[in-house]
Amino acid sequence: MKAAVRDRYGPPEIVAVEEVDRPVATGDQVLVRVRAASVNRADLDGLYPRWQLTRLFLGLRRPRTRRLGLDIAGVVESVGPTVTRFRPGDLVFGDLFAFGQGAFAEYVSVPERALALMPSGMTFEDAATLPHSAVLALQGLRLRNGRSIPRGGRVLVVGASGNVGPFAVQIAKSMGADVTGVCSTEKVVFVRSLGADRVIDYTKLDPTQAAERYDWILDVDAHQSVLRWRHALRPQGVYVALGGSMWWFVQGLFLMPAVSVAVGKWMGLMLWWKPFKAEDIETLKQLIAAGKVKPVIDRRFPLSQIVEALNYVNDGRARGKVVVTT
Repeated sequence: MKAAVRDRYGPPEIVAVEEVDRPVATGDQVLVRVRAASVNRADLDGLYPRWQLTRLFLGLRRPRTRRLGLDIAGVVESVGPTVTRFRPGDLVFGDLFAFGQGAFAEYVSVPERALALMPSGMTFEDAATLPHSAVLALQGLRLRNGRSIPRGGRVLVVGASGNVGPFAVQIAKSMGADVTGVCSTEKVVFVRSLGADRVIDYTKLDPTQAAERYDWILDVDAHQSVLRWRHALRPQGVYVALGGSMWWFVQGLFLMPAVSVAVGKWMGLMLWWKPFKAEDIETLKQLIAAGKVKPVIDRRFPLSQIVEALNYVNDGRARGKVVVTT
């Protein structure tokens, strides 16, 4: 079978599509014929890797696993002897973040707990956009203690046009929020089409200096110092960042708790992320069935063009998700 692999750290150009042995489902594993996968920022962060600290887990000199890709959607080909939830022919999707990756391939074998049945009536391509990005968006609008955005509250989504942002805009609207999206000039129309009430073009206005104050700020890929965001929040407001540079990560761990106490507003990095949490998957299915959330696909690439797909996302050109088909 064909699969995208890499043997060292570096830019997308180090990735190659090669013939590898087809995996076999043993024990509690499910062999899936991958029909579609989607590209996430996390796929790119793991290539370099973006946070050098993660080499302790990924491999110091070179990656421990050659496989790539988190999000899959496909058909169950076969199941191991202890599998109870799936059978051949089932349509499934999942996030392979905790299961060795491998979505950019024709087949992948993973434990059954990594998968769920696809939403009824959904295409493979649409289903492949959901597992990583949509769950991040949903959990980023809820704190660890269950606190979420107030109905009618004002929400700012920073990075509203990429992988996670379009889901965050739609989910926040489904919760009754007044939503403002932040993006570049060429993506303003796109973010408005998602249902955002207002859009800030960050090339013309620094969103940390905008006149409006927000109950909740979701920063998909933090670039600004947390100290600059404190004045953009209403009293008791919340600022949640999903990621950022290594410098920002250290700031999030050690500076934000002190800032939160000092200003009386919750400000921090989302450390409570639970990949592909079953309850959140069910919530997303309900939102999709109700027509409140709809995956947005910018471009589709065949597996043979995986490098082009990765570069398209890495260059910041994507409006929504990029899908890889096999």
